Amino acid sequence: MNKVILCGIVGQDPTIRHIDKRPLAEFSLATHEAPRLGPDGKPLPPPTEWHRIVMWDANAEFAEKYIRKGSRLLIEGSLRTRVWEDRNAIKRSVTEVYVNTLELLPRGTRE
Repeated sequence: MNKVILCGIVGQDPTIRHIDKRPLAEFSLATHEAPRLGPDGKPLPPPTEWHRIVMWDANAEFAEKYIRKGSRLLIEGSLRTRVWEDRNAIKRSVTEVYVNTLELLPRGTRE
């Protein structure tokens, strides 16, 4: 089973493109864990993870209209890894979250 559920904050406005007349939205999503205490009892800053988010079709149209930097999202999707060769013939790869369903959360909602 390949299933991902993320709750986080959008890092930048979605980039919208059309491929074969299908809308595609891409953006980053920041997630973090609950704060923890260090050995001295002081709170440690929560580590932030950045995720590449990909939305197609109706989800991409929704992203274009409603999702902006700072929006809080709950998304469900699957992981996909792409591999390509750059101009210098170096193999590169990226893992992306392809969204199946999403929910725009109200501001002030904690992840």
